[in-house]
Amino acid sequence: MISPRVVLPTSAELEALLAAYRRGIGVDADALVAEVADVDPDATLVDPLTEPFSSVADVADRLARTEAALRDRDDRRSVFLTVYVRMTEAVATAIEADEFADPDWVASYLVAFAEYYRRAFLAFERREFDALPRAWLVAFGTAARGDTLVAQDALLGINAHISYDLTYTLRDVGIDPDRGRKRADHDRINDVLARLVSVVQTALVEVYAAAGVAGVDALFDPLDDRVALLGLEGSREFAWRNAVMLADLPPWLAGGYVGWRAGTVSTGVATLIGTPRVDPESRRRLEAFEANVPVLAEFHDAFRLRSASTTTIGE
Repeated sequence: MISPRVVLPTSAELEALLAAYRRGIGVDADALVAEVADVDPDATLVDPLTEPFSSVADVADRLARTEAALRDRDDRRSVFLTVYVRMTEAVATAIEADEFADPDWVASYLVAFAEYYRRAFLAFERREFDALPRAWLVAFGTAARGDTLVAQDALLGINAHISYDLTYTLRDVGIDPDRGRKRADHDRINDVLARLVSVVQTALVEVYAAAGVAGVDALFDPLDDRVALLGLEGSREFAWRNAVMLADLPPWLAGGYVGWRAGTVSTGVATLIGTPRVDPESRRRLEAFEANVPVLAEFHDAFRLRSASTTTIGE
């Protein structure tokens, strides 16, 4: 018999689910994609990502090339990829350094995780909006409109990938057998993600400081709380619990219940990220700064420089 503790939300999850539901019910998906719905897909972006990823190295290579292509177009979808490519590289280095108990499983985890991003990106670029989770629809649609700050673009992608995709990544690669060992490796990845999120904060503050807005660091303090209502580590714990339910509960119960949990939290957090803690005048100055500075390139350079020390998990 399945323990009620597996099914019932923790107090933190329940609070997050209720808050996320209240925020997420007003998302107007049609409005988000209206400006790109009639634009033809860009074959130079679609073609390199048409085939599934074959390895961790393949993920890092093709996503890096996609990031560069997007930055060349001043496309804000590049912001999340700046972070994601570095995360993939850092975990790959940790695999090579024998930092994990089950390196083959972690490698499969990284490739499966990237597959969710690849499919979401292609669905948006091909205008197949009905195939997109709402969190990715918000992230990509908002980036396409270009009326957010770079900080929001980064967080919207981080949220969709962790709060939604990770649940199904864990289902795909399997958490059994040796569930305890796999759980430990899953938790080890928290370390590199936490470090990179901190680097995101540092890089963004440095870039925005050039706008001369006093206290701009308050936008990202603490950044983890902007990634998810549960926090970064909490959202990864949320994904693991979802994966446990998918593995242990009858399919007729697990599928709908877990889908509602993942969809509710990821969509609600996306709307939260859309309302950053900054006063209207400071936001106006930041928007003016972004309009006159190649901020995508500035963020890429600052982030890559400061993330060099996060190559391995155990450092």
